[in-house]
Amino acid sequence: MIAKHIAMKSVKKSDFAGLVKYMTDEQEKCERVGWVSVTNCHSDRSDAGVLEIITTQEKNTRAESDKTFHLVVSFPAGEQPDEDILKAIETKLCDGLGYGEHQRVSVVHHDTDHLHIHIAVNKIHPTRYTLNDPYYSHKVLGKLCEKLEQEYGLTRVNHQPLKLGSENRANDMEHHAGVESLLSWIKRECLEQLQAATSWADLHRVLQENGLALKERGNGLVITAQDGLTVKASSVARELSKAKLENKFGAFEPESIRPGNANSPKNNYEARPVRSRIDTTLLFAQYKTEQQGMGAKRTKEWALAREHKIRLIEEAKRSAKLKRAATKLMGQSRDEKKLLYAMTSKAMRNQIEIINKQYRQERANIFKKYQPQQWADWLRRRATAGDQEALAALRARQLSQGLKANTVGAADGQLMKLGVNAAQDSITKKGTIIYRVGASAIRDDGGTLKVSKDATKDGMEAALRMAMERYGNKITVTGSIDFKAKIIQAAVTAKLPITFADASLEQHRHALLEKNNLTESNHESTQQRRPGTGSGVNVAGYKATTSAGFTGKPNLGRIGCDPPPESRNRLRNLSDVAVVRLASGTEVLLPGHVSDHLEQQGTQPNHPLRRPLSGERLASEENVATNKYIEERNQKRVLLTNILKHRLYSQSDVGEATFAGLRKVDNQTLALLKRSDEIVVVPIDETTVRKLNKLSLDDPVTLTQQGAIKTTKGRHR
Repeated sequence: MIAKHIAMKSVKKSDFAGLVKYMTDEQEKCERVGWVSVTNCHSDRSDAGVLEIITTQEKNTRAESDKTFHLVVSFPAGEQPDEDILKAIETKLCDGLGYGEHQRVSVVHHDTDHLHIHIAVNKIHPTRYTLNDPYYSHKVLGKLCEKLEQEYGLTRVNHQPLKLGSENRANDMEHHAGVESLLSWIKRECLEQLQAATSWADLHRVLQENGLALKERGNGLVITAQDGLTVKASSVARELSKAKLENKFGAFEPESIRPGNANSPKNNYEARPVRSRIDTTLLFAQYKTEQQGMGAKRTKEWALAREHKIRLIEEAKRSAKLKRAATKLMGQSRDEKKLLYAMTSKAMRNQIEIINKQYRQERANIFKKYQPQQWADWLRRRATAGDQEALAALRARQLSQGLKANTVGAADGQLMKLGVNAAQDSITKKGTIIYRVGASAIRDDGGTLKVSKDATKDGMEAALRMAMERYGNKITVTGSIDFKAKIIQAAVTAKLPITFADASLEQHRHALLEKNNLTESNHESTQQRRPGTGSGVNVAGYKATTSAGFTGKPNLGRIGCDPPPESRNRLRNLSDVAVVRLASGTEVLLPGHVSDHLEQQGTQPNHPLRRPLSGERLASEENVATNKYIEERNQKRVLLTNILKHRLYSQSDVGEATFAGLRKVDNQTLALLKRSDEIVVVPIDETTVRKLNKLSLDDPVTLTQQGAIKTTKGRHR
């Protein structure tokens, strides 16, 4: 994390409203502006906050310096802190600078390869109206950044000042414009020769050979190029400062003018693109030609626009003059003519106002069209228009190091296509194309696709389709465990014919695909069957007794053939049926046929009808299959966080649950029941499978004390 104060050298250019307008301007991009925060103002709206801040600044009439503190907080490429962390960082930085009570507007920008926050702070205190300008703010910001990086686990960045201010400004210029600075060129071309000079004459000779001159300015020395660019000698190297050179060579001796061609330099500084991995000579020549003719084209179009405005105004005045002449010839009263003259004048003024408004808009468009651009901006504009050569030049810059975090790329590193069929949002100076898919953003640097942290299901699917179109069906996925789980889920849900290079991810994709296929087949079979009656199903596959006392058997006959339970065995027929008592103590009415294991005079216990709920209720084979499945699912939870914890059924699970599907492991069918945030695994037999196949996912069920799964779907008998 880097926090930098952007100082405004000219107080006249300081404009809080203009700064906030730049910060909140979408610039025809969907991905540029993130959250906007207004602090210590009466309104949460940025426009109302700006008016309040400007009013506060006007109450301080003594301050002559800039009343606005512009702070930019930038994060390394690929680092995307949460919104809560960003707000906490913004608050603590402002508090550390002494601006905790001051009014400010903060905006997050996503349109570059580095997430960054712009903070516009009012230096004027809202109640005391005094100006607060932090002393050596860069040192305070460095310490604050180190502390915040440790506190929130952010990427550690060196905050010790290793370069001078002029060197930092030169680096910023090269990063912004993409053109090598004079300072960097001198260091690369002749620094070693300057350090090896043994006298003032030798030093001047080296500078003359490279088209440079050493001159005194103020209390120091400056090096000047032929085009007028100047850099401090001490910025090139500390050994070239005036004090150290005079200690080495004596008092300063100015450059001596030599006659003839002795002064013709062998080398000369020219603004050229920074070092790149490809040759950009032809592109840069095209850029210079276009920039040189831009002023003439702008002047020509501007002149045409002025002539067109003047011609329209003259036509409006001529038309108004003809109307006045016609009014004069009309035989009407004085008051009527006066009214017509006023209407004609008002119409002419309105028409002239419309013409001037159109001219101002046309002039603004002309200046915007022919606005001088830096080399990097020109490349970005050409790349946005579809120039692949300009896009390759942007991506070949040394500053471009590839995307990180949640990315999707080619398994073998080869591209099938240069681009993808998707709407572009913008292009960064590193050549990263930003696509917008609903609420999600996808970034493409030419080698990988990066999905935004808050990507939706549609965004994940769009990223996979773009990856298939560009890289083929075999791709690699890097990033967090949660991102990998979402990518696998999106691939399975969309039924994409895609293969992951990572064996573990591919295994999870197959497992999830089989689960979805089984669920769909169960759902289809349920739709094809006639809805059955609700019944109690024992977890081990045995028939359970319903609350009415009758066994839950299928095929109970057509509706209307058999009387309902409350109409059977009425008192009038009590003498015709036999009464027996079961071991459980429940009385039931039996028809004339009695089972073989029962006698008319008594009952015998039939314990196999119920399976005890102790730990011995499962057979060894069932235990092996159940434990194997539970262990496998819990191991996958380490990689896929959307998998719930699995455990074996116990007596404490009696109560309501949700049906979560069926699984088959080693010829043993398992029922999955969801309770809270856990999956309860229960082994069942084929009879119970047929009963549970009538259910859909998330249907409610009830676990009874007898170990039965009581369903509520269908008609109860």
